[in-house]
Amino acid sequence: MIDRYTRPEMGHIFSLENKYAIWQEIEVLACEAQAELGKIGITKEEAAWIREHAAFNKDEVDAIEAVTNHDVISFLTNMGEYIDKEVPEGEPKPSRWVHFGMTSSDLGDTALCYQLVQATDIIIEDCRKLGEICKRRAFEERETLCVGRTHGIHAEPMTFGMKFGSWAWELKRDLDRLIDARANVAFGAISGAVGTYSSIDPFVEEYVCEHLGLVHDPLSTQVISRDHHAYLAGVLATTAATCERIATEIRNLQKTDTLEAEEPFKKGQKGSSAMPHKRNPITMEKVCGLSRVVKANAQVAFDNVALWHERDISHSSAERVAQADSFIALDHMFQCLTRVVDGLILYPEQMKANLNKTRGLIFSSKVLLALVETGITREEAYAIVQENAMATWREVQQCAGGTTFREKLEADPRCTVASEKLDEIFDPWDFLTRIDRVFDRLEELEF
Repeated sequence: MIDRYTRPEMGHIFSLENKYAIWQEIEVLACEAQAELGKIGITKEEAAWIREHAAFNKDEVDAIEAVTNHDVISFLTNMGEYIDKEVPEGEPKPSRWVHFGMTSSDLGDTALCYQLVQATDIIIEDCRKLGEICKRRAFEERETLCVGRTHGIHAEPMTFGMKFGSWAWELKRDLDRLIDARANVAFGAISGAVGTYSSIDPFVEEYVCEHLGLVHDPLSTQVISRDHHAYLAGVLATTAATCERIATEIRNLQKTDTLEAEEPFKKGQKGSSAMPHKRNPITMEKVCGLSRVVKANAQVAFDNVALWHERDISHSSAERVAQADSFIALDHMFQCLTRVVDGLILYPEQMKANLNKTRGLIFSSKVLLALVETGITREEAYAIVQENAMATWREVQQCAGGTTFREKLEADPRCTVASEKLDEIFDPWDFLTRIDRVFDRLEELEF
């Protein structure tokens, strides 16, 4: 997934370097909290020394872990070496206060939640940017006529701006869910081996969380419950589904038989190794494919909620893969969509041709209502409209000559709708007399 549309910032969040940097900050904050609390022997001077000298080297941590087979112990060993490096011989080692009364999950889970907050912040901005683009393009194409489709079949006239507007509203709902999910995962826990604070004062937890912008978990076991993470994963999956919806629509509209919209195609770009004429919707196909990854990873998060008793580590290996992959994939999807939606090529003349492709069949609903208004029953009106519509459809289907739907109605003595009324009905804008209501609402949408 490393290409010109993938940003390094998201990948860095899930790197070991970033994780270790957060671990270091948590351990330093815990020492400062202990010094401020004054219940154990660490002095404020020692805490300041730890702050100034704390460091790590990833390669050195890896080398230690090759022996210990324990990532937290390896990190703490390496960090302690840097803290104590300049301590005079015979003096007490300040590193002895690092990780005092803590367990591995206190460090790992608090750091993980902080990483998830960092990553969610990027996705929130991605979502906001794409939503703003969709809203802008909605107003740009407010009066671009096109045919609406249900079940893939021509239905009634609409405007292309409504497509962009619908995407904007859905992205706003995604944005609201992402903001809520960010708050739901912004927790930290430093409560000891089974959450009883047996060897550490709750003040330390509160201090560390406050400085990290997290909320202390009101009752952790040894881990922060994975329902927090599952909720976030579900929101990511829902957001990915929105991205897939947009991409699927663009793919459908780019089909040769439809060709109402098209991905930007750069000068020098190639579409097929065998067929030089091809302009394929490859970027939107990629978005649809990556959506499957994000949605599938949500199931991993749901399965991680049920752990044995106060903790096991069956969740750990799975979430290290699933969480990073989901965030990196979704960020990449947003970058692709932002580029394509912003530069989406539209073909209004083709939209108009498609609108007229069925020789007026798309006006059948208005004819039905007009017939009923003349005094006949709905059943009688439906029979008249459907009979003439099917006759028109057969000619359209066979690419045969013949008359339009309106001409057939005018030739049918059962049709009691006046010619002037038919003029009104067969104007596509007659379907859109209330469209301002839709765009007035969209005008109020804020990202």
